[in-house]
Amino acid sequence: MSTSKKPVVIYGVNGYTGRLVAEYLREYRMPFIAAGRSAARIKEVLDKVPGIENADYEIAEVEHTTEALTELLKGTKVLCNMVGPFMKYGGEAVEACLAAGVHYTDTNGEQNWMMHAEATWGEQFAQRNLLLAPGIAQMYTTGEIAANLCLETPGLDTLDILVLWKGFPTYASTQTIFSILTANFYYLDQKQYVQWPATAKAEVIVPGQHATAMALPWGGTAHPVWFKNDPRVASCKAMGGVFERTVMEGVVQIAAVVEEKIKPMPKAEAEKALSDMAASLQAGMPPRENTRINTSVDSVHASGPAGHAHCVIHGICNYKQTGLLQAYVAYHLVQAPPKRYGFASGCQAFGHRELLGVLQNFGLVSDPVLTVNARSVRHGG
Repeated sequence: MSTSKKPVVIYGVNGYTGRLVAEYLREYRMPFIAAGRSAARIKEVLDKVPGIENADYEIAEVEHTTEALTELLKGTKVLCNMVGPFMKYGGEAVEACLAAGVHYTDTNGEQNWMMHAEATWGEQFAQRNLLLAPGIAQMYTTGEIAANLCLETPGLDTLDILVLWKGFPTYASTQTIFSILTANFYYLDQKQYVQWPATAKAEVIVPGQHATAMALPWGGTAHPVWFKNDPRVASCKAMGGVFERTVMEGVVQIAAVVEEKIKPMPKAEAEKALSDMAASLQAGMPPRENTRINTSVDSVHASGPAGHAHCVIHGICNYKQTGLLQAYVAYHLVQAPPKRYGFASGCQAFGHRELLGVLQNFGLVSDPVLTVNARSVRHGG
């Protein structure tokens, strides 16, 4: 099979998010290869994607090895990787992209994977004029957009980020959430990583409602990693979760069990125990998102000696936001280079106002509500 005419590869299209990426690539009329371990399963999944009959795509069955993925990627330009947990399965895909000369992006929510990817492959991708952009997803990129809108006000160097959404994580997301429970996770304080307590949680004020919500560090998130090398930012904390309090309380209880009983296990046993726990909570495919029910809120406070800014972005359908962001990134990279090569976030590679416009163009987020309260500063003697 020749892949030269299909510039984008979706790896792991069988999952909830993978099929959404396919759906939005169809919207952009971007040819793609739908890849995974079973061609029959891929066909079964894609046949259910709305409007897929109008898409230009091929199906490729591929083993999860660097060699097989490299062969698949030759002649293509972008890999959208949906196969996680990424700390466990991502290395082969990144190595294949480097070998084939292909841009890499994924939807990961694993801070340890982000740090590992930057340290291991960031410079190599930069030297090859390739983009390494893990973590292009609603739970990180939409909040990053809000943070960058705040940072347009000079003199603000501290970020307090919150992301909440209505719904329940997919099977893959649940597996990822559980996989990071045994890892250390960090926030950024004066340009240094500081470890969160394993059972950290907070009551947070939710813009647009009277009730508070429970939020967790959610594995540390991508934001401290992205902003560590941003000269505008000295400190960054991010927390998040779902609106349903009982779900969040359950995660807190599970985290305590993991800390006490699973962390001391040998690595392989711990991984299996966590995977089994995750599967017991979410083993099937959630229903397609409902725009009236599945909402999201990204809220960022930015502060510093010069004052304060607060940005809120209300959205719908966080998984659709993720699918669209992945599709747009691929669509862009096929036609034009990113703003930055090597390890970079969505906003660093494509621009925060550009990505905001993409989400608004498809009706997935509202106009940001930006409030700036900057103290006037006198200059001179």
